[in-house]
Amino acid sequence: MARILLIDDDVELAGMLTEYLGQEGFEAVAFYDGESGRQEAVTGKYDLVVLDVMLPGMKGIEVLNRIRLESQIPVLMLTAKGDDVDRIIGLESGADDYVPKPCTPRELVARIRAILRRFESSSAHRHTEDTLVEGPLTLWPKKRKAEWKGRPLDLTSTEFNLLEVLAVNAGLTINKKELSEKGLGRPLARFDRSIDVHVSSIRQKLGNLPDGSSFILTVRGKGYLLIKG
Repeated sequence: MARILLIDDDVELAGMLTEYLGQEGFEAVAFYDGESGRQEAVTGKYDLVVLDVMLPGMKGIEVLNRIRLESQIPVLMLTAKGDDVDRIIGLESGADDYVPKPCTPRELVARIRAILRRFESSSAHRHTEDTLVEGPLTLWPKKRKAEWKGRPLDLTSTEFNLLEVLAVNAGLTINKKELSEKGLGRPLARFDRSIDVHVSSIRQKLGNLPDGSSFILTVRGKGYLLIKG
């Protein structure tokens, strides 16, 4: 039974979601402020955090930033409907995905399951080799570890999944639809910039190749390509 931590100051909504998650087979616990929620998130007792952007005191983005200093636990952000700024900032800060509020409990559960599936997927559904090497990049898919130029890469679960998809298909252009389905675990929605933001974050963490070029190329109108080593 997966344990879900819900951080949201709306007590009534949190209670309703906690109850619904329980009916769907999850063990859910709610905290109503950012600081106590942050402390709980890094205890190692949970499989996923559902975090509201709009919190009193310590805002959701700050909570996420502090969680990421200590843990790579998957985080699903609850954002205001139509607020692209919060969504992009959340993804850039290390959120795995987002759901705009108001959302239905059914939609929230679907997103949670998608994240958990890709985070906990067995090696049978992913690259089966112990080590995957492309140029200065080394991935250990089973251990979910990555190194760039011999140094550990600090990746979120979503970033790791996307980088693995690109590495397995090195030298080939992978479209955003396929990246969304394999990396985010959901179909690509219209006007959804999640893939672009995640890839941008990965690029920043990798840095450039010795000649100053990027290891991940944008193929305009098609998708992304990781240079084959």
